[in-house]
Amino acid sequence: MAADQDYLPLSGLQHFLFCRRQWALIQVESQWKENYYTIDGKLLHEKVDDPFFNETRSGVVISRSVPIKSDQLGFAGVCDLVEFSASPQGIPLPGRQGLYQPAVVEYKRGKPKDGDFDEAQVCAQSICLEEMLSATIDFGWIYYGLTRRRIRVDLTEELRETVYRSAKEMRDCFRRKHTPRVKTHKGCRTCSLADLCLPELLGPNMDSEAYIRRHLDMD
Repeated sequence: MAADQDYLPLSGLQHFLFCRRQWALIQVESQWKENYYTIDGKLLHEKVDDPFFNETRSGVVISRSVPIKSDQLGFAGVCDLVEFSASPQGIPLPGRQGLYQPAVVEYKRGKPKDGDFDEAQVCAQSICLEEMLSATIDFGWIYYGLTRRRIRVDLTEELRETVYRSAKEMRDCFRRKHTPRVKTHKGCRTCSLADLCLPELLGPNMDSEAYIRRHLDMD
């Protein structure tokens, strides 16, 4: 079993799949900078962040800010919300009769995106719960603040493999203190770390002389 200090933040998985350099700047180099999108997302999470809050709605037990970890993945983190629904295939809950099936509900500020990094985060959280509760979880949910709707995330073998493969690569990068080179994409425009990453200056198609000349011409 890994020591607590060896666990990587599970929330970093989304950053890693979105941009490996972004994740390394945050996790390996301890750099961070806020922008509108990160602040708005933080405010959304604060609405559900209450580690002492539990309630039951229509037979569903709801727990917020649930601490989780996985020795297999080497991740530790917090689920925004976990729902426990009555099910004969579920697990027992302390102080309650019957069996309950857990499902992760992850809150996101925007809308569904291209790529599977939001889904992978839900999958990683579910793997943590499976390990901690000796449960089998087939799906989770993502609630998007912009659309105010949930989408179901089926925890397929392909998605699970993405999580395990990424976790291994993340641990390797962190162990080697490696920050990947710039690989520009459309997400660079809204990244809060753009001023630290300098994708225009350090990208594969731009040298420092061309970068300076371009900005002098703009002035």
